[in-house]
Order: sequence, then C-alpha cells, then structure tokens
Amino acid sequence: MRFGLFGGAKAAGSGPDADSQGYRAFIDYVIRAEALGFESLFMVEHHFTGVGQVSASLNLLTYLAARTRRIRLGTAVVVLPWHNPALLAEQAATLDLLSDGRFDFGIGKGYRKSEFAGFAIPQDEAEARFAECVDVLRRAWTEPGRFSHRGRFWRFDDVVVEPRPIQQPHPPFWMAAGSPASIRRAAREGFNLLLDQLAPIDLTLERAALYRDALEAAGRGRHSCQIAVARALQLVETADEREQALAVRQRVLTHIGDLARGRGAERYQSADAIQSAGLAGDDSALIGTPEEITARLQRLAAGEIDQVLLIDPNGRQRSLEVFAAEIAPAFRATP
Repeated sequence: MRFGLFGGAKAAGSGPDADSQGYRAFIDYVIRAEALGFESLFMVEHHFTGVGQVSASLNLLTYLAARTRRIRLGTAVVVLPWHNPALLAEQAATLDLLSDGRFDFGIGKGYRKSEFAGFAIPQDEAEARFAECVDVLRRAWTEPGRFSHRGRFWRFDDVVVEPRPIQQPHPPFWMAAGSPASIRRAAREGFNLLLDQLAPIDLTLERAALYRDALEAAGRGRHSCQIAVARALQLVETADEREQALAVRQRVLTHIGDLARGRGAERYQSADAIQSAGLAGDDSALIGTPEEITARLQRLAAGEIDQVLLIDPNGRQRSLEVFAAEIAPAFRATP
C-alpha cells in the first residue's frame, strides 16, 4: 500500500497577504512530503466558498510540478460540467507535459448547489455534461489529427488539441464515487476510483470489492485499475491530545458531514447527530498513536486498497515525518 496527500491550500488568516501565506505553507508541505517518500497529492478544488479554498487547482499543480521531481500530482476533482472540454484538454495536457507525465486527472460531476448556481449551470444537466466532456477529452487526446464534435452542449469544428500529453493515451482518469451505480460506472469506463474520507472501513472495503467485481464484469482485469481512499490523520500521544483531536474531527464533520453517503451516513448529517455519534469509536479517521493507526491501515491493506491519501487538518509537517518514520515502513513491499 502506498501513501499520498489529499486536500489543498487555504488562506492563512485575515489581511492582504493571507492567501499567499496559506499557499506558500502548503507548497512547503508538499515539498517536504515528497522528500519523505509520499507518492502523490490529490488537490481539492472548490468555488464560491468564502473560506479561501483552492479554486484553480490546475494552476497550483503546474507550479508544484516545477518545484517537485517525483510526487504525482492529481485533482480531486475537476468538475467537468463547468468546463469547456477543449480548453480543459489543453490545460491538462500542458500540466502532464510540464510534470514529465506525473498528472493524475481526478474528475467528477459535482454536488454543491451553490457552485452550479454560481456558474449558472443547471445541476440537472450535470450527468449529461459530464459524459459529453469525457467524450471530448478522450477524442482530443486520442484522435491522430484534427477532429470535430457536435454534441448537446459543445460544438468543435476541425480542431486539434495541443500539446499532446506525455502519458499515453492520456493521463489516467480517477473518478470520485460512492454509490453502487457510480462505482460500477467508474469500472466500466476504466477509471481509477477515489473513495471518500467519511465512510467507515467496512463500507469502504465493500465499495472496493464492488469496484473490482465490476472491473471483472466489464472485461477488465480485476486489478487493472487503482483504488485510493482519503483518510483524516491526527497523531496523538496523550489523553489530552486525543480529546483535542476528536474535537477537531467534530468541527470538520460539522462542515462536511452532509457529504456522507451510505450506511451510517446519518451520524454525520446534523450537528446534533455528530455531537452524539461517539466519534471515539469511529474508524473512518486515522486518529491515535502510530500503533493504532497502523492497525487501522492494515485493515484497509487487507481489503486491497492501493493507496491512502492523508488529510492532516492542521497541515503539520511533523505529522508527515512521524508517519513516514513509524507507520509507512510497515507497508513497504518486501524485496
């Protein structure tokens, strides 16, 4: 099992330099993670939040491509219904070129009503726009020369997308999915699978098994595509630190708990439910000592999860250093 990062930069506070301070700290964090052996970064993208989240993930990843040499750089995710697919194909190919083939293209249909409203795009068109955008992206990267496209939302006449990506036939697609239908779709399309940070381990492993079965049913090898899951990370040494970590977890869930889907999701979908959920027994996050976290990760490894993407809500390099020294070695392949 391999390890990477999940998340993104945020404004560091108030004042005219807050955004740049937050971005600089995040860049330093990624550079340190690469030096410690972490293999990937999947960057979250959101719009119109008012809390300083990354809104131009491809831009920031392109800068990181120049500051790093080995770590893979991914999106989690670019919401396709909001984008001109020809322009997006050019931007993604440019990032793949500048990173020397290190780009992982995480894509999704979107779920936040405020973002669709902000872009003045009907949310009920998300599925159709997603499918058409994928079709154009694939053609842009695989047609030997110029091509034309006439669809419901986009029309391109005799165009050629430049540059060509280094990875052939194109950068690998990753799809964020949780429902059985979306997981089966990811398998049919040959997409790698991104699983969320909120599902408990048993549900995560059920989804991973469904995906591998769907790969086989689609005529693909059962292990032809990868599965990555996001997990919050908070290392603790004392009872007080554990209490503080659970308080942080509760605050995070208050902001994002409505995204939870599947068995047990109701515990995250209101502030009152989160308060009474008994988070100390919740195994969806990596909260604990290195030994406790190793045991939790071993359950994911036994369920054939290929990659765990860590989210440190405090963005501390120290957590990465401890993880790399005391946890990751237990999961390295034996020569």
